[in-house]
Parts: sequence; C-alpha cells; structure tokens
Amino acid sequence: MVLLLLETPAGYALFSLKNKKLLKADADTIYESFKEASDAARQVDLTAFHRFKDTKAAMEAATELTEGTVGKSMKKFLKKSIVDAGLGDSLAVLDKTLGGNINKKLGIEVSVLSESLKEVMRGIRLHLTTLIEGLEESEVKAMSLGLAHTLSRFKLKFSPDKVDVMIMQAVGLLDDLDKELNNFAMRLREWYGWHFPEMGKIVTENLAYAKVVKHMGLKVKAKDTKFGKIGVPEDIALEVQKAAETSMGTDITDEDLVNIHTLAERVIELTEYRASLAEYLKLRMNAIAPNLTYMVGELVGARLISQAGSLMSLAKHPSSTVQILGAEKALFRALKTKKQTPKYGLIYHASLVGQSAPNLKGKISRVLAAKLSLCCRVDALGDQVEPSLGKEYKEYVEKRLATLEEGGMRGMTKGISKPQQGKFEKKASGTVKYNTEADAVEEPVKKKRKATEEAEEPAKKKKRKASAAEEAAVEEVPKKKIKKQVEKEEE
Repeated sequence: MVLLLLETPAGYALFSLKNKKLLKADADTIYESFKEASDAARQVDLTAFHRFKDTKAAMEAATELTEGTVGKSMKKFLKKSIVDAGLGDSLAVLDKTLGGNINKKLGIEVSVLSESLKEVMRGIRLHLTTLIEGLEESEVKAMSLGLAHTLSRFKLKFSPDKVDVMIMQAVGLLDDLDKELNNFAMRLREWYGWHFPEMGKIVTENLAYAKVVKHMGLKVKAKDTKFGKIGVPEDIALEVQKAAETSMGTDITDEDLVNIHTLAERVIELTEYRASLAEYLKLRMNAIAPNLTYMVGELVGARLISQAGSLMSLAKHPSSTVQILGAEKALFRALKTKKQTPKYGLIYHASLVGQSAPNLKGKISRVLAAKLSLCCRVDALGDQVEPSLGKEYKEYVEKRLATLEEGGMRGMTKGISKPQQGKFEKKASGTVKYNTEADAVEEPVKKKRKATEEAEEPAKKKKRKASAAEEAAVEEVPKKKIKKQVEKEEE
C-alpha cells in the first residue's frame, strides 16, 4: 500500500491508496475515479491528520516546505503515524528534496513520484473537505488567504533580494540632499550677504559659513564673538573681525536675523544628516557588495545598483552594458545620428578611470567593467564577506593601467635615436711602429689648374667681345631706319 502526504492550509494529512491500479492508470481514468466525492472515498482513505494551532505555525510549516526541510511538527507527525504505528508502506511526496530529507532523518521509504500519483493527489485536493471530517470549505479558504498574506509579508521582510532596495533609496536621497544643500547654502549666502557681503569670500565652506552666521548674528558682534567654539581657525576669525569693521553691507532687523538663523540651522542639520547617511550607505554597501565597493567605492557602486534596478539585475548585465550604464541617452543619440558611441557612463566617476590619461580612459573603463561584472556576480550569488576577489582584480586593473601608460611613453619616444651602449674593450698594449708606406705624396695639381685657367681666360674675353659687337650692330639697324623715316616726314 502507498501512503500519500499532503500539506494543506489547515494541517498535514496522510492518506492511504486503496486502489493500486491507479498507479499505472492514465490521467483520464484517474479523473473519472475522482469525479465525485463518493468515488474519491472508495479510492483513498484518511490515515492521520495534524491540524495547525494558529497562522504562525502554518507559516513556519509552509516556510520549511518551500525550503525542502523537515520541521519539528512534520517530524513528530510522521514518526507517530508511520514509524511508531509500524507501517512499512512507501511514502509519496510531491517535493523530491523533501522526500530525500524524510528518508535521511526518519528512514521511511519514499517512492518515486510519477504522473499518475500527481493526478491522484490532485483528485484528493478536489474533495479535501469531504475526505477530512470536521473541515469546512469556507474555513479552508480563510486559512489559505491568511497563510498567503502572512507568508508574503514574511518573505518580503526577510528576502535577501530586497536588501539592495535600501541602497537604492539611500543613494537617491543622498543625491537629493546634495541638491537641496547647495540651494540652501546659496540662498543663505545671498540673504546674509546683504548684511555682511565680505564674509562670503573669507569663509568659503558652506557648513562653516552657516555656523558663523548662527554663532555671530549681526556683524557688529564680530569683535566680541569667540569663533574657536565652532572650530573656525584663528586667521579666518581675524579676517572676519577686520572685515566687519569696514563692511559695506546694509543693516537688517531682528525678524530678518531670526529667519536667517532658521535657514542656517537647517543647513547645519542637513549637512550632519548627509554625513550620517553617507556612513550608513558605506556600511550597507560593504555588507551587501564588498567586492564591488572595493573596486569603485560605495557611491559609484550604489549608483550602478540603482541604475540597474537591483544587485541581481546588475550581475546579469554583460560587461559592455556595465561600461555604458548611465549613458543611455548618449548611446541612443549616437546610434540615431550614426556617430561614435560613448565609452563610459557612471563608471567614469571611479578613481581608476579618473586617474588615467584622457586617451586611456576608454581602455581602462572597458577593463574595469569586465572585472566589475565578475565582482557583481560573486556578490549577488556568493556568500563572501571579505573583498578578496575585488583586491585581486583592482591590482590587475592598476597593473594594466601602468602598462598602457608605459606603452604610451614608448610610442612618444619611438622616433628618437638612442646611443648604442656597448661594453668597453681595452685594446691590446704594445709598441706601434710608424708605417712609412702609408704616406702619400701629393702632386702639384694647383699649378696645372692655373695654367689652364690662364689659357681659357683670353678665349672667354674674345667671345665676350664678339657677342658685344653683334649686339651693337643689331641696335644700329633700327636707329638708321628711324632716321630715314624722320627725314621723309620733314620733306
């Protein structure tokens, strides 16, 4: 005989199969056998039933079943109903993992679940309220609805996939705080600048400016104010006091000063809250994505997770997508206009890309994105706490950057010839005799050249005279013609 274990919202149920022919029957035959409640009662019989005490017990049992583990309640139920009762029948369970754990812990033989057994269990669930006495259909529906809500709330609360939502919200709030802080600090400087305009150039930091405004108040009180209490250096405090004596600002009323103080307090509060939020984000990123944080920092890593949607989504992206993540508008604009696509997105703000040369930023961002995609997969699917992989990959990227920079320097000095650096070899010492046969006697070539030059000079002079006489004869012919024409006109 085969025993069937079913889990219901009301509790665990153990049925025994009377008709063994159903194990080899097809789906249509089994459906006809469980068409009516009376037919189902002839096929199976309820052996034991364990009711849950409350919704909490049902939720714990459902959580254990989804994980495939054998809980305390199920272990007691099976031990009492099968082991202690001396039943040697095989047990059919829907989950294969759960069946293996039952066999290990209790030693009960678990049969292989076939398609026919699945159809039998489907038929039992169809007439569950009839087969189990004292169980009403309305009660089962209410129990299943309550269990579904409780289980969903529990999974949403403790699901590891939802932890990165806190990172996304924190980095979004951090960006909003930066914008609001800049707006508030600028408004405070403009507002208080009408009263004390010179202090804006002396105190440049926004937090220090707000603290000075709150602590000092009117510029008339600058002499009596002790700036050391708020952490302002002495040289800046002296400059503020000197500038207050010759300030060109206008006077303000007490009501104006109250509103300015309120704004200064708000700037101080927001700055302090931003620092605590940044620390919270750093701790959260180190806990969830240690390798990603070690590679690019907590701020860039959190923005990458926020842009992708979750850490799991970022892990599923290829390295080419991680490289241009955050530059989607530029990418589609480049594809539309048929121009060069962007080489980097949010990854540009990483220190490894920022410290590289402008012509190497594209190559380094590609190398960094390839290693980041691997780090994200380890963080999302692994259980490492120490950033061992991130340290190894960061060293690799730094070495790659150094290699590329060295290659660039070699390319710049490629055409420059370098002196040959050979090993100096001392010549063999010994007495060297003078070789008289190596002497060459020079012939008097210069005298011959002078004689030939003197012979050539009169010939050149004759040629020059002949050419000059020809030119003079050519010039005389037109002169004679001109004289004849003049004489005819006079006649």
